[in-house]
Amino acid sequence: MAVAGDEPFSPSVLGTREHWDAAYERELQTFQDIGDTGEIWFGEESMVRIIRWLEKHKVPLDSSVLDIGTGNGVLLVELAKSGYLNLTGIDYSPSAIQLSEKVREKEGMSNIKLKVEDFLAPSAELSGFDICIDKGTFDAISLDPSDAVGKRKLYVGSLCKVLKPEGFFLITSCNWTKEELLNEFREGFEILEELPTPKFCFGGRIGNSVTALVFQRKKVRPSILDKLD
Repeated sequence: MAVAGDEPFSPSVLGTREHWDAAYERELQTFQDIGDTGEIWFGEESMVRIIRWLEKHKVPLDSSVLDIGTGNGVLLVELAKSGYLNLTGIDYSPSAIQLSEKVREKEGMSNIKLKVEDFLAPSAELSGFDICIDKGTFDAISLDPSDAVGKRKLYVGSLCKVLKPEGFFLITSCNWTKEELLNEFREGFEILEELPTPKFCFGGRIGNSVTALVFQRKKVRPSILDKLD
């Protein structure tokens, strides 16, 4: 849980690319050895929660979906099994993409697009998505020992570039509270819904160990120059 200030978290190896490269190299080797796809961040219920929201709101199956920091790609596989057709996963770790490609091949989901890409410096072709999903990537960026504050701002800027106006952003976090995420994404986004997550009780107080929110990107207002044209 974050505290007030520009540096809400202590830097951690969990915020470094080297850590994730090594982690996914191990998971890739494990998959090749015994077929284990590896850890599902926030558990299977986190994927069910996302898919239920999409189904509840009748999001069209041909909507373009981007999984930011896809890791082993299991979320995309579950979305494909639920009928979603236009799925893309990116990760800055080449080992993660190699693993997700293996998982995609095993599951026979050839329509899932996967690519090595740093979300903080997105390519021009990474744009126009109806839905963006983040399960833990913003958390990891927030732990980066090298200018986490600046990288969080880059993240929000990248999200504005890749997500269509009025598109949906679903984020799951174990580091940030609802109020803190509202503050982080106040520029260009509005909250639509807080999704139910498991609760815990400690010392007579009830809280959530995980926060799951749905944002919508605000409409782009025409500039004065556009009006003059």
